[in-house]
Amino acid sequence: MESVTLNSQDQASLSDRIQVVTMLYDGAINFIGKAKEKMDTGDSLGKSHFIKKTSAIVQELSGTINMDGGEIANNLKNLYGFVLESLTKADISNNRDALNDAEKVVEILQGAWYEIQQAEKV
Repeated sequence: MESVTLNSQDQASLSDRIQVVTMLYDGAINFIGKAKEKMDTGDSLGKSHFIKKTSAIVQELSGTINMDGGEIANNLKNLYGFVLESLTKADISNNRDALNDAEKVVEILQGAWYEIQQAEKV
């Protein structure tokens, strides 16, 4: 396997992209939390607002997948699809379990990206 060496500009660009992705995950989790709060207080408009914000983030993440990544890229695309379906279900039927399912997947993906971010700092 051939080793690839990145120059400092490429390394900085990669680190910046990884940081943006982790920030998007942070935002998605924050918005899911706010949607839960709105759901708990019976604020349907507020719940829908934050679910839509979360969906927009997940759609952005999904749209940036490099599909040349093979099985990993396909699995990630499927996970984002599951999250979007769960968010829609939570919004339409006020289903907290669906919101929890979406949150769980996003948290797992967030953790993976944090590990990547930490590895880049080494």
